[in-house]
Amino acid sequence: MKKLVFLTLFYCSAIGFCQDQKPTVTKLNTIALDADDFLGYDSFGFYYTIKNDVFSKINGSERLDYKNISLGKITKIDLQNPLKLVLFYENFNTVITLDNQLNETQKINFSESPIPIVATAVGIASQNQIWVYNSMNQQIGLYDYLNQNYKTLATPLSENIIFYSTDFNLFQWIDATNNWYACDIFGKIKKIHRIPDFDCIALLNDTQYIYSKSGELYFIDVVKDKKTQLVISEKTFIKFHYKDQILSIFTPSGISNYKITIP
Repeated sequence: MKKLVFLTLFYCSAIGFCQDQKPTVTKLNTIALDADDFLGYDSFGFYYTIKNDVFSKINGSERLDYKNISLGKITKIDLQNPLKLVLFYENFNTVITLDNQLNETQKINFSESPIPIVATAVGIASQNQIWVYNSMNQQIGLYDYLNQNYKTLATPLSENIIFYSTDFNLFQWIDATNNWYACDIFGKIKKIHRIPDFDCIALLNDTQYIYSKSGELYFIDVVKDKKTQLVISEKTFIKFHYKDQILSIFTPSGISNYKITIP
């Protein structure tokens, strides 16, 4: 009987311990950096920055730069595929793709498309395609950059996009009412969650995200309905970036990297 009671208490304690587990944050290093924007790392250890509209790829003493004077300000850069980097110049409705040496491989001017496109969101997708949010019809679409054709997905959005994030299979966005949605490559849209007010946000997948507000960082698990504050040493920062359990905090003096273990 005593043995049974002991095992029952041990089992309950183990369950409680598992339920109380929280993400752990461990500081790895700090890198001095002079840049207007920090974009993140790739799987080869290079990090990417923008300074005076010069896009740079850096690893120690190795550095590559790209600048397109005719297109001016870079709106967004997609680093998902280090062998095909996607640079979006919204003011010129144009996308430039670069190889891993930052050589220009393709220029896509959406203004030359037979279908009217005014792109305000862009990201690389699967099967030689690029995600495009077309503000002309307020619809998400896919542009095949090999065959140079465009197809529209799903129905028009009812609210403006204030933040978006893409991967090969999903276009995710937060609208002006702070609702978080995802659209897959077949055009299926689902509403995921309502996001709190944020200064900066990273969508980890379609159930978890990290956001900052007033200098504080929080990890949210939508499925578990759990919010956890992430404690870092920086009290103020410009933005943060997350990839593969590395949280990078960008400040005026550089980047602080943290390892986050999410249970």
